[in-house]
Amino acid sequence: QVQLVESGGGLVQPGGSLRLSCAASGSIFSINKMGWYRQAPGKQRELVATITSSLSTNYADSVKGRFTISRSNAKNTVYLQMNSLKPEDTAVYYCTLADTIWGQGTQVTVSS
Repeated sequence: QVQLVESGGGLVQPGGSLRLSCAASGSIFSINKMGWYRQAPGKQRELVATITSSLSTNYADSVKGRFTISRSNAKNTVYLQMNSLKPEDTAVYYCTLADTIWGQGTQVTVSS
């Protein structure tokens, strides 16, 4: 059973940065697309970024130029570097493997 564990969330001021990590157990990590989604209170879960096994990336328009997704197959870990954070980035961020397996989520709060 593959499990995903996110970390790195927290409280940050507008304009600040955070780096989220998602560690996966199991050997299927390297052959699958990984992604980050987020869900703000009262809103639907939305795509933030994805990265394929060949390192092709895709971003939501709202985060392009500010967020960077990357992965380390050696460490079975996917990262989300978030810069120039805005209050509207406040949400619970979820890591997913192939949109099938989900982590428990990590809270990101952007506030002064």
